[in-house]
Amino acid sequence: MAVFTTVSEDDARTLLRRYQLGELVALRGITAGIENTNYFLDTTQGAYVLTLFEVLSAEQLPFYIELMHHLATRGVPVPQPQTLLDGSRLTSLHGKPTAIVTRLNGGYEPEPGPAHCALAGETLARAHLAARDFPLHQPNLRGLPWWQATAPHVLPFLDADQAALLTDSLREQGAFAAAPDLAALPFGPAHCDLFRDNVLFDGTFESPHMGGFIDFYFAGCDTWLFDVAVSVNDWCIQRSTGAFVRRRLQAWLQAYHAVRPFTAAEHAAWPVILRAAALRFWISRLYDFYLPRPAQTLKPHDPRHFERILRLRSTQAAPALPQATP
Repeated sequence: MAVFTTVSEDDARTLLRRYQLGELVALRGITAGIENTNYFLDTTQGAYVLTLFEVLSAEQLPFYIELMHHLATRGVPVPQPQTLLDGSRLTSLHGKPTAIVTRLNGGYEPEPGPAHCALAGETLARAHLAARDFPLHQPNLRGLPWWQATAPHVLPFLDADQAALLTDSLREQGAFAAAPDLAALPFGPAHCDLFRDNVLFDGTFESPHMGGFIDFYFAGCDTWLFDVAVSVNDWCIQRSTGAFVRRRLQAWLQAYHAVRPFTAAEHAAWPVILRAAALRFWISRLYDFYLPRPAQTLKPHDPRHFERILRLRSTQAAPALPQATP
């Protein structure tokens, strides 16, 4: 972890008095992650995850916490924030905003097959539809305005060819955002970071079962097609090249489309949105690689991975979205 706040068993027992979650059975630190302090928290009533937020403030958290609660109460498999005795779902511990959420079963699949992709696509479509009446609004904080603000900081580290790709891509996305085509796309709360390590599966590789979606702390309101593009740019590719694996991609998109059919506007926008999703993560990885936060202890991802994907999406025809059945 980049930062870590020690939580003792006595701390956990005191915290649990603010809930109706039973008595403490076990507390174990989780080493994964670079932003938050996480513990597995077992009580006499169930298995949970205790999170102390090290970066996000209490004022920034309600959108994420309430979105997870909203989805969980509608049957979408996500960690459900637990409600305190006072009716809230956020508290504090050691001066840090704190939440307890249900622990999902399963683990992530580093090399998903078509069956995993289909489950992920179906579940994301269900999540989008379930979030239509979510009352809170927050833009995708890593959307176009962030790309435009961050690009000048990373451009000095790029060669001429990379700088041209970044500049041209930002120009394209800015023009698309200013056109009426963007406003025609279905829009609402979106995960915005649904990489394969943010989805848990039970079962076997040949017959997986959905465990659930985790890590909603980059979520925001955006086009649902952008959420799809972010996902397939990670789930459905050969890691070494960024090229799509057709069987995975078809399984992912068909399963999503069966729950929420793609619109005509989404068919038209698909190529530029695929490029937008690649650009978003190329810029963020460039920033993390060349301008890491002082507290960050884990090695940043190689930004060249999403540069390769962006180049492919810019030079190759986008695979078609599924069509509606006549």
